[in-house]
Amino acid sequence: MERQLAIRLRGVVKRYGKITAVDGLDLDVPEGTCVGLLGPNGAGKSTTMRLLTAQSIADEGELELLGYRLPDESKQARAELGVTPQLDNLDTTLTVEQNLLVFTHLYRIPRAVRRAAIDRAVEMAKLGDRRDTRVDKLSGGMRRRLLIARALVHRPRLVLLDEPTVGLDPQVRQELWALIDALRSEGTTILMSTHYIEEAERLADSVLIMSHGKAVAAGSPTDLVHEHAGSEVIEVYGPPARLQEIEAEASDHGLRTRRTGTSVSILGVESGNGYAIEGDRRPANLEDVFVLLTGEEIA
Repeated sequence: MERQLAIRLRGVVKRYGKITAVDGLDLDVPEGTCVGLLGPNGAGKSTTMRLLTAQSIADEGELELLGYRLPDESKQARAELGVTPQLDNLDTTLTVEQNLLVFTHLYRIPRAVRRAAIDRAVEMAKLGDRRDTRVDKLSGGMRRRLLIARALVHRPRLVLLDEPTVGLDPQVRQELWALIDALRSEGTTILMSTHYIEEAERLADSVLIMSHGKAVAAGSPTDLVHEHAGSEVIEVYGPPARLQEIEAEASDHGLRTRRTGTSVSILGVESGNGYAIEGDRRPANLEDVFVLLTGEEIA
């Protein structure tokens, strides 16, 4: 049975003066799935998020969110939407519980169930022992968990996560991955923009890779790796002149390459094509696809 779409974008364009931040974007997010938006800085990920929350209005194209047309029905859509912004906008003068209480009022949660809604959000974010702590006394990881909990307090059908783990150390990022994974397992629909390839591979059912405002590839991480990078990669190290020679040789044999610092990665070597070279063999991954399609290193 085909899933209904929680998000549907067709031919969406957003310009800022002479700059086209989003350029003819199509995007489908089926209900109950997690979709990752990948792209370097300036790819259009955050602009796409602003369009979906009606903070920005598209110049062209069609946008539907939870069956509502944007921007005309954005108020109805926002009532069923949870948003975790890239920048921390918590009220630092309030406690964890007070921050959540404010949002129960904003989302018009009935008085009789406000306490239960706050308790659930606090438990999901694992902040039970901090509910009476002022936000300015929380660590960075706790604040990010509170931002996600705040977005979930009204049990939204769809959650937008804009760079949810940006600037956090690996240990804290793992904690947030567990929280996002719990949402995903509950069937909550998630659209997540991220710089981190491993985040998308770990959490997303499918990804859309953006570059210069355009979608350059979409599909499951496994399918994208198979399509663009094959199954096996050989990495060869050497001086720039030698790496250029290797790139030319591989190209002559119909193989794609990506440059990373002092090495060149030769993709899809399992196909053979009569090319053989000594180097470090490893499985292809989504980072290979990302760099190949965007020409950018991971930020």
